[in-house]
Amino acid sequence: MPSRRAVIAGLGGLLATASLPGGIRAPRAQTLAMAELRGGFDAAEAGILPGTEDDQSRKLQDLIDRAAAVGQPVFLPAGTYEVANLELRDGSRLTGVPGLTRLVYRGDGHLIAAQDIRRVSLSGITFDGANRWLADYTEGLLAFRSVDEVVIDACEIIGSRKCGVYLARTGGRIETSRVTGAAEAGIWAIEGRAFTIRNNQIFDCGNGGILVHRWTKGEDGSIISGNRVARIGATNGGTGQYGNGINVFRADNVLVSSNHVSDCAFSAIRANSASNITISGNQAFRSGETAIYAEFEFEGALIEGNVIDGAAIGISVANFDHGGRLSTVSGNIVRGIVDKGPYEPTVSGFGFGISVEADTLVTGNLVDGAETAALAIGWGPYLRNVIVSDNILRGSPQGMRVSVVEGSGETVIRNNIVDGATAGAIVGYRWNDRMGDALEDGDTSMPHLTLSGNRVAGG
Repeated sequence: MPSRRAVIAGLGGLLATASLPGGIRAPRAQTLAMAELRGGFDAAEAGILPGTEDDQSRKLQDLIDRAAAVGQPVFLPAGTYEVANLELRDGSRLTGVPGLTRLVYRGDGHLIAAQDIRRVSLSGITFDGANRWLADYTEGLLAFRSVDEVVIDACEIIGSRKCGVYLARTGGRIETSRVTGAAEAGIWAIEGRAFTIRNNQIFDCGNGGILVHRWTKGEDGSIISGNRVARIGATNGGTGQYGNGINVFRADNVLVSSNHVSDCAFSAIRANSASNITISGNQAFRSGETAIYAEFEFEGALIEGNVIDGAAIGISVANFDHGGRLSTVSGNIVRGIVDKGPYEPTVSGFGFGISVEADTLVTGNLVDGAETAALAIGWGPYLRNVIVSDNILRGSPQGMRVSVVEGSGETVIRNNIVDGATAGAIVGYRWNDRMGDALEDGDTSMPHLTLSGNRVAGG
């Protein structure tokens, strides 16, 4: 057994190595101390040296194979290694010095891949795609298919010509990592197995930040929490298929919480055909279209406690015509909503704080300064079983637009404060056309509406 002094000396060597620039190799004794403390294979002892221009792929692949066969990790000392087409084996664990160990993709295929295995782990390594071409067979710089558990921790993934990380039919987690400069999405997880994406930074990606998708609608169970997502583009165009900070598609039972999302071309958080989704405690700033969206074929959306500042629509719970229903929109702060979006609207337009349609409770929200209306309640006949209560709506030309088209369902509007609605606190609409004067409490001209206890000020 090593003495206490020997262990302390080894730890000192570890700290000394972490302070070295990427191109300088730690002394042999220090790297040996690291390997001994970690109990794994040291890449330097296998002749894999950082800072050279040689292709070290074959040597590193051999080391990965040998280490996995005996259940040991591979440690890569600080420095830059030029490699390509590495295949992880069952039990592979690659560890580096965070910020100092770099695997740079040489091109001609992929950088890291794993398929049909149980468990792999990557920690403390920067994976640099160098914006080089990726083969047609891979969707990302790092690609995992049918892996029971992928663990990516304290890594950086930069400069991918496709996705930064692609995961198909995979479980595990990505934590405390950074993905930047991906031409497509930062992280794309499809048909996940209760995957966790937590406390990461996803910046400057071409078409999406974090995508949790499924080929067929069903239970997914992913958790997306505590991430910082910013500057997400929509280079492929469209009207919302791309350009979202967090996008959940056909994936049920997903939790999206406590994320900070800013400057996305379309939505900060967009859930499409995603049932039983929880979107809570997030911050969404400067979204190009709808900040938080629950749309199309979903049943069950809990949208609560979010802060939204800057969007063309704050929160939209839509598409009752496609089965979208059953939601709660509560305790949100929505402000900075403008009547201008990234395309010419074909339906109701922009500038709405919160928009809902069916089987929905809207309560305890504060909407400040939406340029069209604070609330939009229903669209044509797509309105059923909505309660709007105890909200504060101020500084919008109209407080609430509510559909009065034949076939609209039961709607209760009660105990709200509407301040400064110069064009009407509660106004009936047939599609895009206003119907008469503002509605008042006790009005019985619209049988599907019940209005009571609302307070109007400054109109």
